[in-house]
Amino acid sequence: MDGAAELVFCVNGRKVIEKNVDPETMLLPYLRKKLQLTGTKYGCGGGGCGACTVMISRYNPITKRIRHYPANACLLPICSLHGAAVTTVEGVGSTKARIHPVQERIAKCHGTQCGFCTPGMVMSIYTLLRNHPEPTLDQLTDALGGRLYVCVCFSKDDDDEEEFLPLDPTQELIFPPELMIMAEKQPQRTRVFVGDRMTWISPVTLKELLEAKVKYPQAPIVMGNTSVGPEVRFKGAFHPVIISPECIEELSVVNHADDGLTLGAGLSLAQVKEILKTQTYHALLKHLGTLAGCQIRNMASLGGHIVSRHLDSDLNPLLAVGNCTLNLLSKEGERQIPLNEQFLTKCPSADLKPGEILVSVNIPYSRKWEFVSAFRQAQRQQNALAIVNSGMRVFFGEGGGIIRELSIAYGGVGPTTICAKNSCQKLIGRPWNEEMLDAACRLILDEVSLPGWAPGGKVEFKRTLLISFFFKFYLKVSQILKTMDPVRYPGLADKYESALEDLHSRNHWGTSKYQDVDPKQLPQDPIGRPIMHLSGIKHTTGEAIYCDDMPVLDGELFLAFVTSSRAHAEIVSIDLSEALSLPGVVDIVTEEDLRGVNSFGLFGEPEKLLETQEVSCVGQLVCAVVADSEVQAKRAAKRVKIVYQDLEPVILTIEEAIRHHSFFQGERKLEYGNVDEAFKVVDQILEGEIHMGGQEHFYMETQSMLAVPKGEDQEMDVYVSSQFPKYIQDIVAATLKVPANKIMCHVKRVGGAFGGKVTKTGIMGALGSQTPVEHGCPVRCILERGEDMLITGGRHPYLGKYKAGFMNDGRILALDVEHYCNGGSTLDESLFVIEIGLLKVDNAYKFPNLRFRGWACRTNLPSNTALRGFGFPQSGLITENCITEVAAKCGLSPEKVRMMNMYKEIDQTPYKQEIDATNLIQCWKECMATSSYSLRKVAVEKFNSENYWKKKGLAMVPLKFPVGVLSTAAAQAAALVHIYLDGSVLVTHGGIEMGQGVHTKMIQVASRELRMPMSNVHLRGTSTETVPNANVSGGSLVADLNGLAVKDACQTLLKRLEPIISKNPKGTWKDWAAFDESISLSATGYFRGYESHMNWETGEGHPFEYFVFGAACSEVEIDCLTGAHKNIRTDIVMDIGHSINPALDVGQIEGAFIQGMGLYTIEELKYSPQGVLYTRGPDQYKIPAVSDVPTELHVSFLPPSQNSNTLYSSKGLGEPGVFLGCSVFFAIHDAVRAARQERGLLGPLKLDSPLTPEKIRMACEDKFTKMIPRDEPGSYVPWNIPV
Repeated sequence: MDGAAELVFCVNGRKVIEKNVDPETMLLPYLRKKLQLTGTKYGCGGGGCGACTVMISRYNPITKRIRHYPANACLLPICSLHGAAVTTVEGVGSTKARIHPVQERIAKCHGTQCGFCTPGMVMSIYTLLRNHPEPTLDQLTDALGGRLYVCVCFSKDDDDEEEFLPLDPTQELIFPPELMIMAEKQPQRTRVFVGDRMTWISPVTLKELLEAKVKYPQAPIVMGNTSVGPEVRFKGAFHPVIISPECIEELSVVNHADDGLTLGAGLSLAQVKEILKTQTYHALLKHLGTLAGCQIRNMASLGGHIVSRHLDSDLNPLLAVGNCTLNLLSKEGERQIPLNEQFLTKCPSADLKPGEILVSVNIPYSRKWEFVSAFRQAQRQQNALAIVNSGMRVFFGEGGGIIRELSIAYGGVGPTTICAKNSCQKLIGRPWNEEMLDAACRLILDEVSLPGWAPGGKVEFKRTLLISFFFKFYLKVSQILKTMDPVRYPGLADKYESALEDLHSRNHWGTSKYQDVDPKQLPQDPIGRPIMHLSGIKHTTGEAIYCDDMPVLDGELFLAFVTSSRAHAEIVSIDLSEALSLPGVVDIVTEEDLRGVNSFGLFGEPEKLLETQEVSCVGQLVCAVVADSEVQAKRAAKRVKIVYQDLEPVILTIEEAIRHHSFFQGERKLEYGNVDEAFKVVDQILEGEIHMGGQEHFYMETQSMLAVPKGEDQEMDVYVSSQFPKYIQDIVAATLKVPANKIMCHVKRVGGAFGGKVTKTGIMGALGSQTPVEHGCPVRCILERGEDMLITGGRHPYLGKYKAGFMNDGRILALDVEHYCNGGSTLDESLFVIEIGLLKVDNAYKFPNLRFRGWACRTNLPSNTALRGFGFPQSGLITENCITEVAAKCGLSPEKVRMMNMYKEIDQTPYKQEIDATNLIQCWKECMATSSYSLRKVAVEKFNSENYWKKKGLAMVPLKFPVGVLSTAAAQAAALVHIYLDGSVLVTHGGIEMGQGVHTKMIQVASRELRMPMSNVHLRGTSTETVPNANVSGGSLVADLNGLAVKDACQTLLKRLEPIISKNPKGTWKDWAAFDESISLSATGYFRGYESHMNWETGEGHPFEYFVFGAACSEVEIDCLTGAHKNIRTDIVMDIGHSINPALDVGQIEGAFIQGMGLYTIEELKYSPQGVLYTRGPDQYKIPAVSDVPTELHVSFLPPSQNSNTLYSSKGLGEPGVFLGCSVFFAIHDAVRAARQERGLLGPLKLDSPLTPEKIRMACEDKFTKMIPRDEPGSYVPWNIPV
């Protein structure tokens, strides 16, 4: 083969030539580090989040057509891009030239918050428009399906009229003519790229491909790198040679014949999907619509998907039952093999031989009286690996309803696709009837056996799906037979027909109704107006700079952590020699390097930075490797050898902690009235419990830090993605043993935080600052997604136990509740979370007698910490679950019991703080009206009476969210405002911009107070250099507190300048900023904090400044056979006081609601019995995607209300909406209860959170759940445990 060491492609229209390129280099780091195009972001590294989406364009010299498609830059080797044109967000539009209409619309429609993943969203939509200038809503939904929605919904006021730039196709980047000429005229030859460890071979003809495969028979053939790439990155696989065929016509063949379709193995799954749209391959199309995201489908090849034979492959079960064949080629000639069970299990006699390649796939057409169906169930509707999937085919010969052929294959229930061959054989010759169905289910369960310890867990759920899917197939075929021969075949019962309908949501829409601005307000006053996010346009153009977007500095080093692999063990020895011997490794930071400062306490109990003696969780930091590149640092970290001696006990679950009395400090207790006496007079007493799983923060920007030594006086600048710069400054100064005034911490913006960028970020900063001191070089540390999820912890899992005493009419007179949270191995904020949970556990209800107690459990898990809502989403769910059970006992609707027990106007909380609940009642009534609750409740009941296998549920929950931080000192805030002589203003304050729009609101405040246009005011970021000693940004108070400080500074300046302004009232700020008058044009602003106190001894206090009220009504539909659910509609009504910026506030409410919905329904952390976190990325951990957003989402506000103590009577809204996500939980609960009642199951219903498809399906008990085998508890070690 002739080697061509030159790689040629274009990026944003500019030619790139690389010689001697390293085949291990992916496009993402190449764009970010080599080309300095930082708009494309690192989110997960595995193609699961969409943050790194770019557009790839390729010219086909044979068809003369250009193909544009979205792709994940994190998985694209640059060696695969020869002759391609890459378009990044910078090439779409910029503020320096011209922004694109897509960018403008996303920004002006308030579709960004933290903005970190926005460039990926822009690229997904932009690529769609390049292919379809007038896309349908279905196409738009599909294009966004490969993206995650942790915080963003688009929102516009119903009455908001906005002018937008028109879409002008003539302004788009053209495909570079040079690449077109190169494809047309340059002789095609195999290209070989040789790196330090890997060789990349790109054959351009079938002959050259075969030669390469003969020479390197073990080398994988890579097309899109969606299978090999993740294995290399996450599983440590390594291939010294990669063969990547390019533009080989035979691999892209599409042949239509009388008996079927032949598709080239090199076609992408997206191309296959487009081809099948014109054919009658409905089953394949169904799976291609939900398989992965749009980016992966455009990269992954049909052949790669087949040959990889992943256990959860969606297509292989279908292709196997469909009698597909594989066309193979080798130097010896052509060969055809069936895609059957032997091939899927890699039986040597039925597999590809060394030197063979898969050229194409034959897919037969269905015959008359032959029926094929596809089934799958995943944690999430779209872009999620199947828990179980299946392909099924039956052939009845010439009719008659007698089975002549039957094929059933399953994915997700074994090491590869499993075929129920014996079961099918025994069913041949039987009529298609109920007796056959019963026999088939028993045969399948007997043949496709799953041990209780099976990888992936969910064993009983998987067993149930095996036969639930077959039942659906039975119903579907029966229905088709009825339409083909109505006389011979009886139809389905009407109540069964809905079992065949899919739940996929399409064409989402919603409304947002803002508050009216006071007509007396001056037009130039921005308060109360829907101002676009200050960085909105920069988010969409990729020009917004985050920590890792900062340019690489001279001599910069990279830091990577070594973490514990045991949950509780003594470290016997640590061997650093192999790691230190690797080229590029500069140092390894150990406990000895910290010079005696190896702990730092933020919440009372000091936490060790590095542990070298006894580890207490998997993921605990042991040491840190410093090298001259990220790649070398991470390689070296894997070479550190640690010997452990396991210790007992290993405490992982709350129940284990209770048994071992393993708690942080003592109990926290809050008591009101006389609970014991009240229990003596009630009509009924109910006892119950609910377990709630934890939640990952899943901020899109992982933990990031850059420490830069200044070269003199021990000064250092630390650039970090943190909510708490002061803490970073303090911990770095303490570990370096220098005064805090030598360490300056800077935060421009944060790509999402949700409470997760405080304590662990500080530890990172402290360890990252050691090397700059030792070696005088800058050090950067960016955690990979899996590392981040492993190390940082998340929301606390909870166990709530309750005892309620109530009257028969639903009035709850006594409530005794115990809360246990899984705090992990160190205290962190666990005690504070328990305290806040107890103070908020009453939610919207007045319980005349109550006793609340709480414990923070010490376990051998990574420390859990703050997460949006801070204890209330857990404690509120416990209370609402109790209310729901009381309603069931009384034979009443939960909504009636909620209303009956709600606070009424002026009242008193359990801690004796006064509350005016007028707006709570108003929100409830308004939500009842706007959601048409009563009418829809009747409609839901009617639907449920007419449908046996699908059920709808409707639920409405109120919200009382107290806002405050239990301490006046913790609510201090400061600001600094400068007026320059040209009349422009610079504002700095102590709050962190992390997507909530605080900087935008601060500029609105300055604009109002100084009576100047917002365009005159600038805000550079947050720094300990300008505003010292600032509190942590969190608790929904960032805008409240810092806004009052900015307001104070502005009023100070106005007061100073009042004599000058009064002399020239018609002047401008340039006139008033009179230097000659010797008046200081700089002022600090200060807010001392809301008065706040809480005495836990007496159970009394005034811990909160005000209350946010709200209500949400949600409707869902569930599939009783699979556990899938669809969010049909949600209506939210909120009391927000007087909104400063309703567009930002709606975004916060919607984003919090979606995050809460994920918490209560699909987000599931999984730990092994040894304490290892399995769910370390978007492949395993599912947050909501676009398909999970309610089909209808409506948000409205109460009219403005006054509260003189807050900033312009506004209220903090960052957290309250999370709890409203439980309206979906209780709607599902309602649907499950309806299913159980119809089946005669009238006993108590216990449903834990998250309410996943597994829990929904197993709660909808029926003949199939009763049919499956059950494993005796204790007879096996489960794959995962609930913590």
